[in-house]
Amino acid sequence: MFAGVQQGIEPLAARMRPQELDDFVGQERVVGQGRPLRRMVERDEVPSMILWGPPGSGKTTLATIIAHRTKRRFTQLSAVSSGVADLRSAIAEAQDARQREGLATILFIDEIHRFNRAQQDALLPFVEDGTVTLIGATTENPSFEVVAPLLSRARVFRLEALDVEQMADVLRRAIADPVRGLGGQGVVADDDALHSIAEFAAGDARTALNVLEFAASMTEPDAEGAKVLTSESIESASQQRTLRYDRVGDSHYDTVSAFIKSMRGSDVDASLYWLARMLEAGEDPLFVVRRMVILAAEDVGLADPRALQVAVACQQAVHFLGMPEAALPMAETTVYLARAPKSNSAYAAYKLAVEDVMRSRNDAVPLHLRNVPTPLMRQFGYGNGYEYSHNYEGHVSPTQTYRPDSVEGHTYYEQGTLGDEARDSRS
Repeated sequence: MFAGVQQGIEPLAARMRPQELDDFVGQERVVGQGRPLRRMVERDEVPSMILWGPPGSGKTTLATIIAHRTKRRFTQLSAVSSGVADLRSAIAEAQDARQREGLATILFIDEIHRFNRAQQDALLPFVEDGTVTLIGATTENPSFEVVAPLLSRARVFRLEALDVEQMADVLRRAIADPVRGLGGQGVVADDDALHSIAEFAAGDARTALNVLEFAASMTEPDAEGAKVLTSESIESASQQRTLRYDRVGDSHYDTVSAFIKSMRGSDVDASLYWLARMLEAGEDPLFVVRRMVILAAEDVGLADPRALQVAVACQQAVHFLGMPEAALPMAETTVYLARAPKSNSAYAAYKLAVEDVMRSRNDAVPLHLRNVPTPLMRQFGYGNGYEYSHNYEGHVSPTQTYRPDSVEGHTYYEQGTLGDEARDSRS
């Protein structure tokens, strides 16, 4: 067992949970002085709420502080391991406390997005009548993961991942605290060491404190009794970083959105960064390459028609190779698409055509454009007046029309001004 580690002792991350709002690092926008939630807590007028934020941003800690500050009963459930029976038991206890002692109850449900619709619906009447004040914590977008009736009865507060300096502050407090932290153990860490831990933790205070605790436990005291945390000890304690990414949640869509917008904006390095973020986190490469094919047609378009060929070839290569080798053609295609001239003229033209289709009459195909497979159809005028393009100069009839009269003459396509499209003399 490493020095400083004792069985039965709570982990450092649990011991260092803030007890008061003034000790709560970060989230100034939510609980800073004068902010609405802080004022409600101080007046003991806490509404039902959803705390939405990434792991380690302080959702559980904030719920606990609120409960202690308002002196209400605090009941905690985890949606991972609790069901309707647990909810009913918690509600019954809250009703009993309200009737017998006049005590209000805060019901904290961690990972509330794990509850199905029926379980969330079961909460509605008791949140509505005030039997419980609900505080739900979730890492997922409540718009998609919390049922609308429950969401309408709760305030949503968004918590952000801690930045590097805020995380370093959390670590300094843990090192200095002689009661709950590592104070008195001789742990020494300079700003570089703390920032290394903070960078590794990527905004997750729990992860940062775990790394600090492990690094301290495995560091032997020097001749003066100091446990000096070095880059080597921190690297050893950190091990392999796990990228925060959810292949079906917000991270999935937010990251691919950043990837697409970076390529659309012709930022090669940003495009490669987001590609690496997705692939190294285990994203399905076929999902990524499908989006690249779409971008080639939508955003590069006629400014470089070869882009679509490159993207489709990439899709075939990904099928053929699989990961990790598939990352190579994907990186090549990403660079090509980001560097390519951009035009959305075809995409914009199609949208205008769709608008015309949807708002105009569903007119029949003009007779001169109709197919004429039988003599009878010819007798009814099918194909009459059609002007065969190859019979005219430039292989284009100067008078032939190709749409119903109601939409004839409407312009959809506007030629772009970049790349191949600008050099194309056709209009």
